[in-house]
Amino acid sequence: MFTGIIEEIGTVIEVKNDKITIQSSTIMSDMVLGSSIAVNGVCLTVTEKANFSFSAQISPETKTKTTLSGLCVHQKVNLERAMPVNGRFGGHIVLGHVDGIGIIERIVEQGKFSLWYFKVPYEICKYIVPKGSIAIDGISLTVIEIIDNIFSVAIIPSTRSNTNLQFLNIGNKVNLETDIIGKYIERLLGLHYQRPALSENFLKEHGFLE
Repeated sequence: MFTGIIEEIGTVIEVKNDKITIQSSTIMSDMVLGSSIAVNGVCLTVTEKANFSFSAQISPETKTKTTLSGLCVHQKVNLERAMPVNGRFGGHIVLGHVDGIGIIERIVEQGKFSLWYFKVPYEICKYIVPKGSIAIDGISLTVIEIIDNIFSVAIIPSTRSNTNLQFLNIGNKVNLETDIIGKYIERLLGLHYQRPALSENFLKEHGFLE
C-alpha cells in the first residue's frame, strides 16, 4: 500500500520489451528484490537492482490499462516506496492499481498556484467526489469539483516542483486511481453490481460440472 506522497522523481534509462529500468537514489536505501515501488502510481515489483537503478517487469495488463506502455528513455516518473507499518499516513490509501487514464484538459495559472483540469473515463466518474481524494500519477490530491467527466484539482508549488507535473502539459495522459473506500461501499451495498455469467466450459474446466 502507498499513500500518494512522492519520494523522488526517477529517470527512465531503459525500456526493453516488458522490462523498464529507472535511475533513482532516495528510494534505493532499503530496496530489495521483490520490493513494491509505485511508478507513476502503478505498483511494480523490483526484479533487478543496481547501485543507482532498479528494474521491473510490466505485464500485458499493465501496458493496456496504464500509461507505462508509452514511457521512453529520459522520461521523468514519480516514485514511492510501499508504506512501512510504522510510517506516517501522509496522503490517502493508494493501492497502485490504476482505474483509468486521464487527459490534462486545462491548466490555469494563479500566481504560484495552479488549477488543473482532467478529462476522465465516464465509468470512473461515480467514484470522484468534491473534496475527495484521487491519485494522479501516484500523487495524492484533493478534488475541487467534477462536472460531467472533467474534474479539477489545485496544485501547490511544492507538489509541482517535486513531482512529474512540472514536465506535463495540456494533452498529456496520466494514471488515475480513485479512492478505494467508494468501491468497497458500492460492492457491499450491491450497487451497480452484476454477477458475471460463467460459461459451461469454464464451469467444467474448474470442476463445477461433470
